[in-house]
Amino acid sequence: MDITLCFDFGNTRLKCAVFSDGKFVEEILLDSDDDATIQSLIQKYAPTKSILSSVVNHNPAIENLLKQSTRFHKLDHLSKLPVTTPVGKPETIGADRLALVVAAVNIFPKKNNLVIGLGSAITYNFVNKHNEFLGGGISPGMEMRFKSLHQFTAKLPLIKADWNFPLVGFDTRTNILSGVILGITKEIDGTIDAYAEKYHNFNVLLSGGDIHYFARRLKNKIFADPYLIYKGLYAISEFNQ
Repeated sequence: MDITLCFDFGNTRLKCAVFSDGKFVEEILLDSDDDATIQSLIQKYAPTKSILSSVVNHNPAIENLLKQSTRFHKLDHLSKLPVTTPVGKPETIGADRLALVVAAVNIFPKKNNLVIGLGSAITYNFVNKHNEFLGGGISPGMEMRFKSLHQFTAKLPLIKADWNFPLVGFDTRTNILSGVILGITKEIDGTIDAYAEKYHNFNVLLSGGDIHYFARRLKNKIFADPYLIYKGLYAISEFNQ
């Protein structure tokens, strides 16, 4: 078996996906990025290849660990990609966004694709039918909105996400739930509508840790896959071997 470990280090969670002969097997949530954690994964799965996408200041020693045991690739602006990137400052593009658009062009080749990532931030990523990643937008994610309401006010509490809320909130908690979750839902639908006015025909792909809060609430037709970023990382790993 050809095993590949795909690491996705985001602002909220450190994760790893296991691929066997090109097929997604499982997702693993990591407690930390210390040497022992990574070494245990290497010992358990005996991978031949690995790739790291990181938007945080991760433990640099793990890169050497992965290089010693696997054919390792670190995703950055110098990686070879099946898409072109904006000419402005490609080094500032988040590795997670690159992985999402690569997944999109693999699933829907030669099509316009809007890929929406629902994580610590919400990213809108548009790649056209010529495989040109044109950019998109970034807005605060769900947890960030909950935290900001708590941190930048004197009395609003920090609450947890819950879909069981009314349109018209009846207390502070339900008011916040309605404002944040319904607000994000309408933001996503509104953004899709805005793209539709300009591009008319395109696929919408939805992914990220908060996908289950929004996928069934959107009025627009979408392709939902919580593991989209891993599939993009695997494709980039193969592309760079």
